[in-house]
Amino acid sequence: MTASSALLSCAGRPVGRYTYLPATEGRPYFHPVTTLAGVPVTEERPADHLHHLGTSIAVPDVAGHNFWGGRTFVRGQGPTALDNHGIQRHLGWKLRDSDGFVEELSWVADDTELLREHRTVAVAELSGTAWALDFSFSLTNRGSDDLSIGSPATNGRPGAGYGGFFWRAPKEPAAPAVFSGVGDGEEAVHGRVADWVAMTGDGWTLVFAGATDETRRDPWFVRTAQYPGVGSSLAAAERLPVPAGATVVRRVITVIADGRLDRETAATYVRRAVTA
Repeated sequence: MTASSALLSCAGRPVGRYTYLPATEGRPYFHPVTTLAGVPVTEERPADHLHHLGTSIAVPDVAGHNFWGGRTFVRGQGPTALDNHGIQRHLGWKLRDSDGFVEELSWVADDTELLREHRTVAVAELSGTAWALDFSFSLTNRGSDDLSIGSPATNGRPGAGYGGFFWRAPKEPAAPAVFSGVGDGEEAVHGRVADWVAMTGDGWTLVFAGATDETRRDPWFVRTAQYPGVGSSLAAAERLPVPAGATVVRRVITVIADGRLDRETAATYVRRAVTA
């Protein structure tokens, strides 16, 4: 099947490509995403993690099914290749324009729909050198059985609570710097709750902010030395229940800026983006 994609623009410039058909590696994703000056800030299928796909919603364990890609962490065995991969299937658009879209998706494994997703994405210009990607998703269990969302951490791998919104940044010769409003460095921000987390590389800065109370309660998953990536963790330490008929809602706004922002400027952009 030929890949289908949608382009997003901001201030009259293309800033992101969203590939939604086919469900490559099991999910739609954004790549490339760029700053307003054209600097790329995502990476697709890097050699260190071939299943990392730019910006996406990726979950390693939904009722035992892998919507992340790659191997599955099995308690007592470690990372294991399993035939348990699911697909986020694009069902259609409720709205689609150059500055955003509303999409319906079905999370399917073994020919069974586990979750129905309502995804909303919007672009906003913040300044001549910064823009914001507003990404919200609602996951509804429309089945008759309860299920739960997990992570390698909930399956026995300490510190690996990834799963949810995830952004793979470009790998550069030097590891990026990372900081929050109260700490600096991977150790200070990984696995912790913070209103926002910033990552800065060669000529770019990404600032990730939880835009709802529930999202702000999720710890951040952060990597800099091994590879550059930031995610908001749905199941950092405990499985997240999704009873039959229930809905999980999260919203992350990412500021994409040219240059290296300091803490004060990053915080200013976050306030502007979240209250816009």
